[in-house]
Amino acid sequence: MKHDIITIGGAVEDITFCVREGQVIDNKSDILRQQLLAFEYGAKIVVNEAEFNFGGGASNVAVSASRLGLKTAAIACVGNGQRAQKIIEHFQEEGVDTAYIQYDKLKISGFSVSLVLYPDNEHTIFTFRGANDSLIISSAVLKKLETNFVYVCSLSGDWRGNLKKIFHPGQNFKIAWNPGSVQLHEGSALVRKYLEHTHTIIMNQDEATELVVNDRKIMSRRKHNATFLNNIKNLLRVISSYGPKIVVITRGRSGADAYDGKNFYHSNIIDSKRLDTTGVGDAFGSSFISGLILYDGNIKKAIGLGIRNTASVISKRGAQNGLIKL
Repeated sequence: MKHDIITIGGAVEDITFCVREGQVIDNKSDILRQQLLAFEYGAKIVVNEAEFNFGGGASNVAVSASRLGLKTAAIACVGNGQRAQKIIEHFQEEGVDTAYIQYDKLKISGFSVSLVLYPDNEHTIFTFRGANDSLIISSAVLKKLETNFVYVCSLSGDWRGNLKKIFHPGQNFKIAWNPGSVQLHEGSALVRKYLEHTHTIIMNQDEATELVVNDRKIMSRRKHNATFLNNIKNLLRVISSYGPKIVVITRGRSGADAYDGKNFYHSNIIDSKRLDTTGVGDAFGSSFISGLILYDGNIKKAIGLGIRNTASVISKRGAQNGLIKL
């Protein structure tokens, strides 16, 4: 079957607990943990609201693209038990092809618990990868794929081996890539190497900055590193020099930017009710790639679609409840 987009990554059940009893503690002496969330030790905490949804990069992107009218499939791994069945049924209800889903019956499926503190609605996420760590991408399956784009999300487990197969030269599909924190922290040099085989790289500004900062060759020439890195066009140009055809950087409330090696593109955010930012990056990235397909490569329209979907997603709880339909 011919697909428009096939996603590779995680699929989980998302459980959201909304509470009022937590306290935020300033911890500015630790640059990596400047604020802490605290509860009374040994206490029973009242949950004011609870929701059960679905998430994970492969799931979020596939569902988003499907709702935009594209033919999608997901390559992910689920485990045993009812959670796995619920994840599969959710894919099917959303029109996502599950032919490439893998199963590890010795593990339970992945899940995450989002702890939302009222009234700010800021969330802290506890994630259990479970069967997602067992995902194995085979060269034989990749050769059989008939798709316009393969969208690679955050990977765990044998992520190095899987990336090596996905980015093998000569693939019959374009690769869109939103690397996860594990890839950026542990393999930034590897990420840069694979960008020459990437059609579109999608990152947030912090991730893009980290990727460039870890390139000693680039940074050794910059006397004023902070000034250089704070210029979004500099980040776009440097990452573009690694080889991708399109670089996309999201910047939160400052909107999103893209560069195709010739032209720069920017779009501001759409003001909307800000309830939950879970899945915002996946919503934008999936919409951007879907927009390239739907609008014959028009980057300006693709960014606009990403901004629209992002505004809708943050107005509802969960990574997928606010995804728009075309």
